[in-house]
Amino acid sequence: MPKIELYNIDGDIVGEIELKDEIFGVEVRPELLNLVATNQLANRRQGTQSTKTRGEVRGGGKKPWRQKGTGRARQGSIRSPQWIKGGVAMGPKPRSHKYTLPKKVKQQAMKSALSSKVNDEKLIVLQSLDFDNIKTKNMVKVLSNLNVDSNALIVLKNKNESISKSARNIPGIKTIVVDSINVFDILKYDSFIITIDAVQKIEEVYA
Repeated sequence: MPKIELYNIDGDIVGEIELKDEIFGVEVRPELLNLVATNQLANRRQGTQSTKTRGEVRGGGKKPWRQKGTGRARQGSIRSPQWIKGGVAMGPKPRSHKYTLPKKVKQQAMKSALSSKVNDEKLIVLQSLDFDNIKTKNMVKVLSNLNVDSNALIVLKNKNESISKSARNIPGIKTIVVDSINVFDILKYDSFIITIDAVQKIEEVYA
């Protein structure tokens, strides 16, 4: 089982925690990470892009000139795709980009993402995280104590307004509840900061 140090918000080591090998110690599979991250981005797309075909562009009902005898190429409408201000041939239309992946693939990708943070020594487990009041400088101080100088994902067991509002004005910092963690966010942020009760929740769900 992987063992990592347990920190308090002052950046002091207060103990050690054993992580479940089947969740935080699996083989990292880049192909699964890519598959699931791409799926998440595709599912977020609105799919509202749209272009007008020759039948939807206003005008062009009359044949611009007669079929024969002019010396020019035959044309049926000034809204054909080859004309300026004409319709678009085979352009995008509103559609859904969503598709599903097998549940087991998504679960294995999540375990791979979590294991990659352990392997890269980017996983920071906190004994607890809470503030008495909402102040950005509170979160800045905690990040400084933990030597986090790049972007970070902070994972909590439950919603905590004092934490989320204290962190929302700091560039590159995102707070999320453990039920909403996903492969894309884990890979996007360099540091993965999580409370010990959120770790226990992950181990319950993915065991």
